[in-house]
Amino acid sequence: MSGPATDDRELLPTATGAQTFAVVAELLRRHRLLALASAAVLVVGTGVGLLTAPLLGRIVDLVVARRGAGALTVPLVLLLAVALARGIATAIGASLVARLGETVLASLRERFIARALRLPLERVERAGSGDLTSRVTGDVTVIAKAVRQALPELAGALLTIVLTLVGLAVLDWRFLLAVLLAVPVHVLTVRWYIPRAAKVYAAHRVASGALQHQLLDSVGGVRTVRAFRLGDRHARLLEQRSGDAVDLALRGIRLVSGFFSRLNAAEFIGLTAVLVTGFLLVDHGSVSIGTATAAALYFHSLFNPINAALFLIDDAQSAGASLARLVGVSNLPVEPESGNSGAAPVDGAVKVTALSHAYVTGHPVLHDVDLEVRSGERVALVGASGAGKTTLAKLIAGVHEPSGGSISLGGVDTRELGPAGVRRAVTLISQEVHVFAGPLAEDLRLARPDATDEELRTALAGVGALEWAEALPDGLATVVGEGGHTLTVTQAQHLALTRLMLADQPIAILDEATADAGSAGAHVLETAALQALEGRTGLMVAHRLPQAATADRVVVLDQGRVVETGTHDELIAAGGRYAALWTAWSDSRQ
Repeated sequence: MSGPATDDRELLPTATGAQTFAVVAELLRRHRLLALASAAVLVVGTGVGLLTAPLLGRIVDLVVARRGAGALTVPLVLLLAVALARGIATAIGASLVARLGETVLASLRERFIARALRLPLERVERAGSGDLTSRVTGDVTVIAKAVRQALPELAGALLTIVLTLVGLAVLDWRFLLAVLLAVPVHVLTVRWYIPRAAKVYAAHRVASGALQHQLLDSVGGVRTVRAFRLGDRHARLLEQRSGDAVDLALRGIRLVSGFFSRLNAAEFIGLTAVLVTGFLLVDHGSVSIGTATAAALYFHSLFNPINAALFLIDDAQSAGASLARLVGVSNLPVEPESGNSGAAPVDGAVKVTALSHAYVTGHPVLHDVDLEVRSGERVALVGASGAGKTTLAKLIAGVHEPSGGSISLGGVDTRELGPAGVRRAVTLISQEVHVFAGPLAEDLRLARPDATDEELRTALAGVGALEWAEALPDGLATVVGEGGHTLTVTQAQHLALTRLMLADQPIAILDEATADAGSAGAHVLETAALQALEGRTGLMVAHRLPQAATADRVVVLDQGRVVETGTHDELIAAGGRYAALWTAWSDSRQ
């Protein structure tokens, strides 16, 4: 596998052609009966359809021989029967092929999701959020479209081409030779097109991922962009990455135009050769006019399947590039969980010792941070943008591995706990909350699958969300998320806090979880957050200073270092950095 890098991102791997083929072959073997049935029905339908040309040739011979209208009855009835049989078989075959493709795609999606969910979060962040989301959205859409439309057409086209060539040989081997004169043009066209198209489509998928990543960064971080006046820079980046994606799309269109112009030349050569051959053979009495007509009709009937097969190479290249990106992730080896699975925190205490971290070597974000949080204590992390608050929170939550120092949870070092142990001890809630599509109750049960409806209501009531949840059209059974009832930002955050209550883990980290709710919504969520943190250790990355004021203790960071710590009142009295931040906040609200 290869893992190309774009800008400063380390993209997730893309599978090679051999790896992709091996995975698809393995999935097909699991459904071999459906695959064989699909192939058999398509062969029968295509074979029956090929009887049309000889029957039309027979009608021509009967007309030339002046056999009368009665002699045409049987061929015409057979033509009708052939059309019906072909239509039925083709419809059934296309349905079976589509079903086979959807089944294989579903299996591949399950493999992809199962592996993606176990990827280390640090690895996902290094690749950029757009890389993974573009694979699970854009790439899956491209493959699904190919499976539903291109795959049945391609299978039928290839069968038609093969069996039509057999039919030409049966009529007279010289017709087959005439048709083969067009093959070199087709071969050269494909050899010219495929290498260029493969590179263009693979590059376009990467460019689309980069564009999506930039959109997520610019829109998701709009407050930071505005605060640091980075709007022009982000606009230039969006323009550049949009331009890259458009340029690659236009290159693909130019390739397709050149592709079809070459196909038209091949059709002209082939049809001319068949007509000339037919004329010579009829002139010498080797074949009848009806047989020559059937040969011409056979070749003419090849136009659509050949064009379809070669045109569908366009879709196949795009789907193949997307498929390789899915397989690249699903084939990643599962890293063994480090740490002692038997170790468990004795309480919710958090201790950070000499903690350092750098996303880029030589540019540390945190410098020798020491922090101790007692079990059950609520601590607010405060500081200007870029001070290191979110980085510290993510290190404690196990999203990143520290560059130096140590973290212990409940008296156990996180290296001993391992990633799974950290996940069992810590819940991280950010401002980016996802509402999963489905009934509201099932969305909540993601945190505790065995929770009863009464337990769900208790958890909702615990964060002040029960009233609006029961007011939904179908209560807890209301379908929310994509395609369902749309929840407000405040309601979505309420769901996240309810999941926190249901998971009931000893340590909770709220990373600016009320930042997107607006003033009124933020006040509601701050109250809900305090209720959700009852009985557990809470670390709050405070976007709003009034939220920090409610904490048991405030920790102020600046340029990756802890510069102040104490209660709200103590820090205001000290007149230091926190007091200055509070004064600035208060003045902005007057």
